[in-house]
Amino acid sequence: MTLNRVPENDSIARQRSSHDDTNKTSQLALAQHDGNSSTKSVNSLADSDNDDMRLKRQVGLFSGVTLIVGTMIGSGIFVSAGSLLANAGSPGLCLVLWAACGLYSLLGALSYCEIGTLIPKSGGELSFSVYKHIMLIDSREYIYFLEAFGKMHKFFGPILAFIFAWVTVFLINPSSVAILSLSFAKYFISPILTAIHFCPDVYLSYVIDRLLATICIGLITFVNCYSVSAATRVQNIFTVGKLTAIAIIIGGGLYYLGLGYTENLEIGFEGSASSFGQIATAFYGGLWAYSGWNNLNFITEELKDPYRNLPLAIIIAIPLTTICYVLINVSYLTVLTPEQIISSDVVAVDWGNAVLGSASFLIPLGVVVSVIGTTNGTLFAAGRVSHVVGREGQSPDFLSYIHIEKKTPVAPTLLTSLLGMLMIIPGDIGTLIDFFGFAISIFYCAAMVALVVMRFTKKDEHRPIKVPIIIPIIVMVVSAILVVAPIVAAPQVQYFYVLLFILAGLIFYVPFVYYKKRVPGMDSFTILMQKLLLVAPTTSH
Repeated sequence: MTLNRVPENDSIARQRSSHDDTNKTSQLALAQHDGNSSTKSVNSLADSDNDDMRLKRQVGLFSGVTLIVGTMIGSGIFVSAGSLLANAGSPGLCLVLWAACGLYSLLGALSYCEIGTLIPKSGGELSFSVYKHIMLIDSREYIYFLEAFGKMHKFFGPILAFIFAWVTVFLINPSSVAILSLSFAKYFISPILTAIHFCPDVYLSYVIDRLLATICIGLITFVNCYSVSAATRVQNIFTVGKLTAIAIIIGGGLYYLGLGYTENLEIGFEGSASSFGQIATAFYGGLWAYSGWNNLNFITEELKDPYRNLPLAIIIAIPLTTICYVLINVSYLTVLTPEQIISSDVVAVDWGNAVLGSASFLIPLGVVVSVIGTTNGTLFAAGRVSHVVGREGQSPDFLSYIHIEKKTPVAPTLLTSLLGMLMIIPGDIGTLIDFFGFAISIFYCAAMVALVVMRFTKKDEHRPIKVPIIIPIIVMVVSAILVVAPIVAAPQVQYFYVLLFILAGLIFYVPFVYYKKRVPGMDSFTILMQKLLLVAPTTSH
């Protein structure tokens, strides 16, 4: 990997100079309506701020590492290890797949760094995109995206970017928040109900879980809207907390391993799955557990010294997570049989009951801490994705605005939270986890195709970070296999749901993005949102 250092101040200077003329002739106005005193008062607050109305660089290397680790290590490794083992068929292949998922995530993240920090010749902001950093902030860089695919027709060029934004903003991120918040509710209340010897009926349990999940989303939303530094402090604290819980599991497993509890590991690869469909489905479980490795690309604008810290945070965080995942599964297998792991929905809790005795409450506590940290990291990055979609004109304008004092993307953060709260109501969101891996693999493959194409169509373009081309090719091939193999070997209805949802995005793309039709009353609604949320356009507008 080649790292071409560019002084950050020079980049920012070029960025600011490209907008100086525009900024001198236009205020950071929320709307230009005579007599609109409320709007003008908000505008005056924005104008009175000496700082540019843009996201601030407040995220350092340690916070970047904890954001990736904190987002990746969530409920998956604690409660869903059994599904991967069931599809793998053997402990040996299970451990290999956990390591392979880590390697896949590392190679993919390094590939994302190249486009995520790419600086155009004509100057401009750091590349900060929606379609896994393909759809860029500056309108000139949007043309660059089209040229990357061989001067594609103007109708088809932006479709991939919009569809990714459509799926991510309205399905993947909100469903992730919903799943994580429900996991928090379950593992928060379970030890309490056990301690007081109370067993609620199905309806009461449903209400309690949804209430706690809503409170969890609400509190984390408040933190992310209030302050970037507060959100990263929460991430740092809870990442340390969850690593403590992981250390307990790993330490206990190594202790039992030293005592000779190796009979489950000695099974090796006996009974391993041989079908590509089964292996790909097992890989989906790993992708869910590793999801979040690309979140740092979504906060490039807020990362200090991004050319150094972006790849360094990835190189530190993903191998650390991979080692933890493999050792945790080794620990599970030293105490529990493969059959016990496969049949358990809360394998970490079962492990704690078998090993820790009266101290077993530490494991549910660790799961709760882990889920809070993951939900915080997911919501932190999700707000930035919606923010960029709005800035590119592919969603309502107010989604691209930031708070005039806190400099946080309040509107998109609230959007993700509200959608997540709606998704927890029906409760049957387990299928979202099943097709999460399928959906995300489609876009991972497309992103790698774009990167390879741009190596040839824009080979002279300046790249602060450049990876060997074999890396994106490997990720592209593996992603393509993950998309095709399950459909061919073991087709399931949820895969077609994903495809239908993607096609549904075209219904909105044609009139509102391609033909740029505006919903009647949207301007008034935008002004209302600005007044309520105290948000204004960034200086890049």
